[in-house]
Amino acid sequence: MYRFLLTPRWWGIHLFVVLAIPFCVFMGSWQLGRFEDRVETHQAAEEKPDPGEQAAVPVDELLPVDKETSGRPATATGRYAEQFVVPEREIDGRRGAYVLTLLRTDGGKALPVVRGWLPAGTRAPAAPSGEVTVTGALQASENAGTDGVHAGGGLPGGQLGMISAASLVNLVPYDVYDAWVTLAETDAGLRPVPAVAPQGSGLDLKAFQNLGYTGEWFVFAGFVLFMWFRLMRREAEAARDLALGILPKDADADTDTDGGDADDDGRGSDGDLARPPRGPGRGRAAEDR
Repeated sequence: MYRFLLTPRWWGIHLFVVLAIPFCVFMGSWQLGRFEDRVETHQAAEEKPDPGEQAAVPVDELLPVDKETSGRPATATGRYAEQFVVPEREIDGRRGAYVLTLLRTDGGKALPVVRGWLPAGTRAPAAPSGEVTVTGALQASENAGTDGVHAGGGLPGGQLGMISAASLVNLVPYDVYDAWVTLAETDAGLRPVPAVAPQGSGLDLKAFQNLGYTGEWFVFAGFVLFMWFRLMRREAEAARDLALGILPKDADADTDTDGGDADDDGRGSDGDLARPPRGPGRGRAAEDR
């Protein structure tokens, strides 16, 4: 009954099933592993101490800025140089501007330092003179997609749309750190700019997408196995019916049609030709004889 499983057609079906199920299981396991990694990353981020509570270290030791170093207290020593205003920045719903001053370090590079925030229309105070040591929260350079960034052009001289080395490279004749710090303690008249917490602790929308994909791949594996079993069962039943002489409905209809055609040819049910009925005249002639 199951000899049909060894036909070339079924060998192709077997090969597809043997390849498809392990592939679906592998992809589902991989997606599950991605979800577990994101959960572990989230748990590690929750268990870490607040970056702002850690001891301050030289800024060079924290570069490049990543999720581990963003928000960490950093120190640098040098002299203040050029100063810029970063407009269209809000704090607590109030619009104003950041006061950004470049700190020329002993190594020659300049570190952008946000000394504080001012309400709109307020004149920025001058930076302290002489050598200073600053301590502030380390932040990654901004880009066009950063919240609050005014990336449009046409700003007046002395203003910046976003805080980044790319924005400053053509404005000053020296190298600039690809990072910046915001001071926790500011001069009189300035308000401290809160540090931005690192985004993406692991347990986000992508993590739950991985979990959903895990379920989909395992469902695909089960569906392949179900369809293989269903197709095999259907053909096995057809082979059994054929062996028992059970004809499908289409075959029965064909048989009935053939029987009706035989009757139309003028043959009776016993196969004899149908005789025409005797007329009255023919019967009397027989009696006279």
